[in-house]
Formats: sequence, C-alpha cells, structure tokens
Amino acid sequence: MALACFKFSFFSPYAVRRNNTPLLPPPPSSSLSLANIRGSRRRNFVVNASPQTNSAATSVIFEPFEEIKKDVLTVPIAPKVPLARQNYQDESEAAINEQINVEYNVSYVYHSMFAYFDRDNIALKGFAKFFKESSEEEREHAEKLMKYQNNRGGRVLLHPIKNPPSDFEHFEKGDALYAMELALSLEKLTNQKLLNVYSVANHNNDHELAHFIQSEFLRDQVEAIKEIANYVAQLRMVGKGHGVWHFDQKLHHHV
Repeated sequence: MALACFKFSFFSPYAVRRNNTPLLPPPPSSSLSLANIRGSRRRNFVVNASPQTNSAATSVIFEPFEEIKKDVLTVPIAPKVPLARQNYQDESEAAINEQINVEYNVSYVYHSMFAYFDRDNIALKGFAKFFKESSEEEREHAEKLMKYQNNRGGRVLLHPIKNPPSDFEHFEKGDALYAMELALSLEKLTNQKLLNVYSVANHNNDHELAHFIQSEFLRDQVEAIKEIANYVAQLRMVGKGHGVWHFDQKLHHHV
C-alpha cells in the first residue's frame, strides 16, 4: 500500500524578495502572524492585537467594606445588645414606652365603661358597644407601639396601670354625658402625649419616628376627638332620661 507523503514548509509573508523588498510591511510588536500551508497551496493569516488604552480616570466614591468598619455601623456581638438599633436615642425609646402605658391606661378606662353600661340595671347597649370598641382600639395602638419599639431595636418596658373607676353615675349630668365627656378628655390627653413623642422625635432628628407618629396616630386622633365632641354636644342637648335612650339606639346602630 502506497503511503501518502506530506511536506510542510513554513512561509513568512515578511520574507524579502530577491531585490530585498519585503512582501508585507513588518507588523507591530503586538501582532501575531500565522501561516497555514496545506499541500501545495499557501494561506497566510495575520492577526493584529493592538492594545486599547482607556484614558478616562476612574475613582471609587463608595467603599462599603470600608464604611462598615466604623464603630457606629459594626454589628454588636455582646449578648442582649439589640442588633437592629440605629439612630434610635434613649429619649425616643423612653417616650415610646410612656405612650404604650398611656394607651393601655385609656383602654382600661374604656373597658370599665363598657362593663358599666352593659350592666343589667343600666342596659345602654350602644354605649357599651362604643366603649368596648374604643378599648380594643386603644389596646391595638399600644401593641402597634410595642411592635415599633422592637423594630427599632428598643426594649418594651410595661409600666403599672392604675385601676379605673367602676361607676360613672353623675347626679347633674347623668352617666351617659359624664362618660362621654370623660372620653373626650382622655382623647385630648392621648393626643397631647402623642405630640410630646413627636417633639422628642424631631429633637433627636429621628425622621422615621416622627413620620410614624404623624401617619399612624395623630391624624386618627384628631378625627376621634371630633367624633366624641359631636357626641358630647348632642348629649348636652337631649339631657337625661328618655333622650339618652334614643341616643343610645342611634349609637348602637352607628358604631
């Protein structure tokens, strides 16, 4: 069997002719010349790889790993130290705990009013329903403040709650008007306490806390004050006796 013989030769396109004239101009130092020869045919490949230079100056303006090395941004490793706390002053934490206590106290008073008007010898179901729902709302406010305290890395400290009165009878005004006037005073007191928390937040440049108090509490508080003020005005007009029963029916179906 005859064996096919292949002869390889390398040809440089930069070789010179007999008159010393190069076939191609010499490549730059970064050029790569390849020759592929197959059989009697010669194919020449020239690949130029010219480096590109970027003259635009680059500068790092934010280095996160360097920034977090600052003491204020390091994650605490000591036990019982809150991990989420940032820009949350002790004064703000104390103000939130005080407001939690305010909300629970008001809720406790409203719950006592509910029990009073639900008695078998009082039987004003509209008032009982109104004050029960008011008590639940104030308790929800307290729980919302507790949740916020935990979100900011604070610690909830519950204070003692004073026992509320159990009877709301008033000789001149009657129990309905007296209880509603007391509720109006409590709502105004709560609003003032919330404004105090808002002032503490602004004093400490705590914009998040200020926004939380304003958006979640203050607007609703103003509406609650107006609603109860309307009830007080109407109860003053109807007086004691039969008018209170009609008002109770209206309150029962409105709430």
